[in-house]
Amino acid sequence: MSTICVHGLGYIGLPTAAMFANYEHDVVGYDTDPEVVEQLADGEIHFDEPGLRAFVTQAIESGNLTVSDEVVPAEYHVIAVPTPFDEEKKEADLAYVESAGEAIVSQLRTGDTVILESTVPPGTTVDVLEPVLEESGLNAGEDFALVHCPETVLPGNIITELRENNRIIGGVNGVSTQAAVRLYESFVEGDIRTTTNATTAEFVKLIQNTFRDTNIALANEIARLCADYNIDSREAIDLANEHPRVNIHQPGPGVGGHCLPIDPWFLGQGSDELDLISTAREINDGMSQYIIEMLETKLGSLDGKKIAILGVAYKGNVGDTRKSPGLKLARELQATTLPNSETVAADGGVGVDIALHDPHVEDQTLDLLDFESALSDADAVVITTDHDEFENLSPAAVIESMRQSIVFDTKDILDANKWKDSGATVCRI
Repeated sequence: MSTICVHGLGYIGLPTAAMFANYEHDVVGYDTDPEVVEQLADGEIHFDEPGLRAFVTQAIESGNLTVSDEVVPAEYHVIAVPTPFDEEKKEADLAYVESAGEAIVSQLRTGDTVILESTVPPGTTVDVLEPVLEESGLNAGEDFALVHCPETVLPGNIITELRENNRIIGGVNGVSTQAAVRLYESFVEGDIRTTTNATTAEFVKLIQNTFRDTNIALANEIARLCADYNIDSREAIDLANEHPRVNIHQPGPGVGGHCLPIDPWFLGQGSDELDLISTAREINDGMSQYIIEMLETKLGSLDGKKIAILGVAYKGNVGDTRKSPGLKLARELQATTLPNSETVAADGGVGVDIALHDPHVEDQTLDLLDFESALSDADAVVITTDHDEFENLSPAAVIESMRQSIVFDTKDILDANKWKDSGATVCRI
């Protein structure tokens, strides 16, 4: 089959490298972090993803996947590096993309193909990556193929979605596009759609996630309006969605992950036309403050209160904490009750006592508690992640541990009537 060098062995790069290898390609996974390379060489996976360990092990044991801290010559170079978000500038930091291009230059040969999978602002492939690669003396679209092919997978189901999801491929010319199509056809079971240029492919990925973020913002604003009219927002949305041309998403504590809170801003990196999109971002980012207001309505002053936050992963049944609404709520709770950044008193002194629990997250930098410790003497519980473990909680056991039986179910995973019958005060968004 083909020789491939995958640049970046993170959430997308590693499963992608293993996928190519398990479909008989000769793959080298390259990463600049020596710890990542060492862990993978020892058979260890450095992030949580169902089925990934066995999938990578299969690829390595077949001899089709090796890991390296050096770039090697290959027919295909696939770039899957991070594009960090600058919160202050609301822009993508493309340093990793540029560095990946620079690393390829010395190995780039006539007839090779370079594919950028990283999520980037429109124009990055042509305006940023192409000039770097052409420092090799070769011309994109003539001497080598240059393509953007965005990933569209969901953590927790990455392996299946890499194989089954439709792919969008846009090259700098038709020859480039077809070179990438030949590679992805070797494993993609979904449709492969091609665009007339790389910038369109970049743009499509961003507006897919922007649609979801904006729709969630509409749901969150509807929920806040419903509260003013004493209406159940979930019932109203469900009934509205009975119309064949209406599909309102569900409200919640905000959005997390590396896509929905970030990709909409990438659209504005080369344009001043963001309006509705930026407002949607503000609405979703403001949900943590809305939850704090709800807590204050039920508890009065939060000083000296204990709030147990169940869920610091950004989505259910995974351990990914990137842009986590639960962690954002914890930070803003602390800032609200401790404006001078004093230390939170665990025994209920000045400020709020925040207890974090998540059965899926293993992060030594977070002060995570076991379930019993988190719930003990809590004045309120806030569920911010829809893990299966939380959906099946026993109301009696939870209430017995708490000081006040107030439960905020921001993900609508509890049977509210069952909990109310057990004596809990249940609040939903």
